[in-house]
Amino acid sequence: MKKRILAIDDSKAIRFLLQTVLGRSYQVITVPDGYAAMYYLTHREQPDLIIADPQLPDMEDWELIHQLSGSGMYGNIPLLVLSGFDKNETESRCVEYGAAGHFLKPFNPVEVIECIEALLVGDRSDRSLPAMAG
Repeated sequence: MKKRILAIDDSKAIRFLLQTVLGRSYQVITVPDGYAAMYYLTHREQPDLIIADPQLPDMEDWELIHQLSGSGMYGNIPLLVLSGFDKNETESRCVEYGAAGHFLKPFNPVEVIECIEALLVGDRSDRSLPAMAG
């Protein structure tokens, strides 16, 4: 069975890109906002990895990242951030929230795939990878 990835981004183009480049190897579920992400998480099986934009139309900036990382239910799911914010803010927030990695938009899909493969291989308890910026 394919590992499941939840991708949260308000850009239809980025959701389509992630679905296209990751869909061969993973089951990719895409949602456009934080509300849809939380609905999915509370009503479906947990994903193996979450990819999220920290800037969503229905939440304050970084609110969803903060909620996911601090959650007892979802905090153990590796989280990749795809950010449109500047490098310094993105890096400091990702360290603060314990994101498994981050990429700046525009990002290289090949680098994202490599990071995901590294995160989803091996023991779930050993998820400490350095943050990545693209």
